Amino acid sequence: MSNTWTNCEGLTRRDGLKLGLGGLIGGGLSAALSAQARASENSGSRRRNAQADACILVWMDGGPSHYETFDPKPDAPVEIRGTYQPIATQTPGIQFAQPMQKMAAISDDLAIVRSIRHDQGNHGAGNHYMMTGAPPRIPVGCGAFVSFHPSLGSVVSKEIGAPHGIPAYFSLPRMSRSGGPNFLGSKYAPFVVPDNPNSSGFRVRDVTIPTGLTDGRFSSRQQIRQRIDTMMRFNDASVADPTLAVDEFYQQSLQIISSKEAQAAFDIHQESDEVRDAYGRNPFGQQALLARRLVGAGVPFVTLYSGGWDHHVDIFNALDKKLPPFEATVAALISDLKQQGMLERTLVVVLGEFGRTPKINERGGRDHWSNAMSVVFAGGQTPGGQVIGATDRQGYAAVERVLSPENFVSTIYEKLGIDPGQMMYTGEGRPTHLVSDATPITELMS
Repeated sequence: MSNTWTNCEGLTRRDGLKLGLGGLIGGGLSAALSAQARASENSGSRRRNAQADACILVWMDGGPSHYETFDPKPDAPVEIRGTYQPIATQTPGIQFAQPMQKMAAISDDLAIVRSIRHDQGNHGAGNHYMMTGAPPRIPVGCGAFVSFHPSLGSVVSKEIGAPHGIPAYFSLPRMSRSGGPNFLGSKYAPFVVPDNPNSSGFRVRDVTIPTGLTDGRFSSRQQIRQRIDTMMRFNDASVADPTLAVDEFYQQSLQIISSKEAQAAFDIHQESDEVRDAYGRNPFGQQALLARRLVGAGVPFVTLYSGGWDHHVDIFNALDKKLPPFEATVAALISDLKQQGMLERTLVVVLGEFGRTPKINERGGRDHWSNAMSVVFAGGQTPGGQVIGATDRQGYAAVERVLSPENFVSTIYEKLGIDPGQMMYTGEGRPTHLVSDATPITELMS
């Protein structure tokens, strides 16, 4: 099964080359090494009052409809409310759309933000804004793969790091279009795992000793490398000796390959059939389970990418097939984290780049709409069983407790103990705010 999705203008993984990250998003060793965080002894040195140790960001690429998920409008005309009926949730007074059965059953663990809005109504710009908290500096096309600011995952990788030689930032099964490090550098790009964990032969490529390479041969290759390392290195940064980067990546590769903790985290086959079945025996379900294993091993940020939410045509037939397994997996992830005692310190966030248009179009779909969207928070000491903000009676726009992408991103940073108002510096030494409006959503803080 392919994990390649396209939105509107046909964006594919190949578009990542526009960011100069060709090798980083391919899932190979360079990706793994580029995602390696700072040394563990520096981990957490800048954190303050953290409510969570890790974040799993479930990214619904394409822009999911708020009407058909967490903000139904039963009193609106049929051409707006659509065919799904609202359903009661575990929490009195809160309703979800009909397909969200499993999520409704755990609503007491959820906080639904219905009032985030912005002015970037295409995929490229909307993705960038929600992934970074910074609007694009220039107009960008719908299919653009752009980076003007470090992504959430890259900042967390830099600020927190991970133990045991494990990369601090993962993206499964691909990197979102604005999920890169920008001026932080390739060291903080995500480690992408493109392979299908639902496969019986699943193995994370290039982070284990290749088949046929014995321990003795591996050791001899290390010895050859050590001899090469006697060569002079030009350590002055201005020289930009490429061997310095190679040296760094090589040392990090040895950490990953030799780390028992890292190898154990990748071994999804250790899970029972019961647990794997609960997540869903499909690529997305098993990627979610792998995400849980990674945060359990100390990884502070995982993006769980789900494509195919750009429903301009025949939205209800599409969602009939797509929503039930998706929401069942997300509910299983949250429930499993809770059962294992991990939810209190693990933040789970579910969103896309925007919502969908109020009026169903002539092709039976909904188009892009950035005036209203729903975002789900769970865990990380987030008070559950609540709805924050509201859209109008027909879902056209956020009208109560109107919030911005800056507020959303600042909330995640605050939850993880990172100061969203701090200054960061580009490679040229230019100062920039991590988030221009560093105000978190107070209702989500404990």
